[in-house]
Amino acid sequence: MVWPVHISDTVPAVIRGTVRRAVDIVLPPRCLGCGALVGEPGAVCPSCWSGIDFITAPMCHCCGLPFDYDEGPDAICGDCARRPPLYGHARSAMIYNDASRRLVLAFKHIPTVPMRRLPGGHWLSRAGSDLLAAADILVPVPLHRRRLIARRYNQAALMAQALGQQSGLPVAVDALRRTRATPSQGRMNRSQRERNVAGAFAVRDGRLDDVRGARILLVDDVMTTGATLTACIRPLLRAGALNVDVLTLARVSRTG
Repeated sequence: MVWPVHISDTVPAVIRGTVRRAVDIVLPPRCLGCGALVGEPGAVCPSCWSGIDFITAPMCHCCGLPFDYDEGPDAICGDCARRPPLYGHARSAMIYNDASRRLVLAFKHIPTVPMRRLPGGHWLSRAGSDLLAAADILVPVPLHRRRLIARRYNQAALMAQALGQQSGLPVAVDALRRTRATPSQGRMNRSQRERNVAGAFAVRDGRLDDVRGARILLVDDVMTTGATLTACIRPLLRAGALNVDVLTLARVSRTG
């Protein structure tokens, strides 16, 4: 699959347009999901678009899980009633399914394309508009330094930076650090994930003043069981954060 080419925003618009057209002739823009030809870089073809399950109301007031029926503006799901999460509210742009999985993987592996140029940036800001309005600072979920060196970028940080540019909120990319590497959680259940990431995050000493008393919006790509997010929220609250909300690009439909 051929990915879009990034042209620096510092280049004058006329030159960017000329270069963009030349690049499109040689490397025509492709759908982020399947690689089909599309009209412009960062676009999604009709087939992939039809498979995306965007999350809209009605939903759980707490975790953002979509409901089949409107149960009232403050209704919460059974999971949140049984196990109230540490975050105040969580919102996601779409359900994590086959179509959105391809897009999430694309976002993870296109570090040269600014998130604001991809539809995911707009989807995030729309899904989290209320949370963005209530936040003081954006904090991405960090990668361990070994994974960061291998990948060369953190997709959650790219998302947070794009949201910061759109919203004007400050972004503390380094507020959290991963204290130890953890195995992949793809095949783990909730309890295994919780044990896997327990104590794996800490607030950087140099960011304690930024965290203390702040309303934080924690940003990540996918919410599965919420174990990683919870492991990030604990040290933020211990450091004196007033509140932590969560915003992710996608989420599984159930967290069991």
